[in-house]
Amino acid sequence: MKRTFLFEKARPAALVTSGLGLVAATYGLVRLAYGLFLPDVQASLGLGSAASGLISAGASVAYCAGAAAGFVWASSRPRRLVVASIAGAAVGSAGMAAASGPPMFGIAAVLASTGAGLASPALVSIVRRTVAATDDARHQAVVNAGTGPGLVGAGLLALVLLPDWRLAWYLVAGATVAVGAAVLLLDRGRDAPTDGGRRPLPSPAWLASHRAPIASALLMGAGSAAVWSFGRTHLVAAGVGEQASVLAWIAIGVGGTAVVASAGPMGSLPPRAAWCLTTLVTGAATATIGVSTGAPALVACVAFGWGYTAGSGALIAWTTAIDPRHAPAGTSMLFVVLVLGQALGAAAIGGAIPATGSSAAFVAAGTVALLAAVAPFAPSARAGSPQRRVAAGTRV
Repeated sequence: MKRTFLFEKARPAALVTSGLGLVAATYGLVRLAYGLFLPDVQASLGLGSAASGLISAGASVAYCAGAAAGFVWASSRPRRLVVASIAGAAVGSAGMAAASGPPMFGIAAVLASTGAGLASPALVSIVRRTVAATDDARHQAVVNAGTGPGLVGAGLLALVLLPDWRLAWYLVAGATVAVGAAVLLLDRGRDAPTDGGRRPLPSPAWLASHRAPIASALLMGAGSAAVWSFGRTHLVAAGVGEQASVLAWIAIGVGGTAVVASAGPMGSLPPRAAWCLTTLVTGAATATIGVSTGAPALVACVAFGWGYTAGSGALIAWTTAIDPRHAPAGTSMLFVVLVLGQALGAAAIGGAIPATGSSAAFVAAGTVALLAAVAPFAPSARAGSPQRRVAAGTRV
């Protein structure tokens, strides 16, 4: 009896830790490591730049498809979504490792990206039903910060294993299965019955109340695309060595990991204020990376990692404050918008760099992120929903 009591008492913390691990795997190690390993994959498989871009676009579409499934089923069937997330990310990663040519690699990469889209809304539901209501926001922030450790892990794998990118992807597949299984074992809830288990979808009024966070997420996604899509390329072109550029990637992950430590202080802020602070940091860091090298650029990478990770978590806090019942659906919707913003931003920045240079493009992207910081305070956004003190923390 005593052991059972101690296990139940430790279950929430263990679940939060394993949830952080699943986010680290599906986001930091699978979705975002694609660009980190890409140069070695290209050299090994003869994968061209155009094909690489198409694979990246396809992966974004697959992520959105996963998040859309979360919009519909995360509140009622989160365990099934977690199973699908593990399968997509692990099978996709193993498929990339085993790929004999660009077609197989591309299909596997697209499949792997569904894992992240499925994991986020499902974990929101699982964490909410397992931890005490008073601790929900803080625990959500910690889970959401998993992207940071995942980025650090991806960078360390790159430093130790590259050019052996195949072994790296096999290790990622194994890690995903391990942490995903832990989530399923520690979750004490059950999915709704198959017949009629789906909850009613949010109303048009709910969607209208999200005008401000939707616009903000789109701007943030577009502004952050410079670092996610061209950050390492820009640093190398500016004279930073290959190894140093990987260290910059790790620095972004260190910043994201710091969200775990800042979850408490951020919890004292209303969601709009948390969003404003984090996006101001993200915009300033993006511009700094564009115009500096050395220590200033490394510090800016840490700041970018914290700002983006905490900011995407602030979106969860924001939609939860609007309507806690539909927080998983709101998370899915806002993360889809964020990724669409990244796709639009990457296309615009990619077209601008040949004409303006990468430094000017990064400054422009930083300005767009700064616009995301002020969007919630525009007159049309002030008529939003009541605010609730919740923590900011992520993933995307």
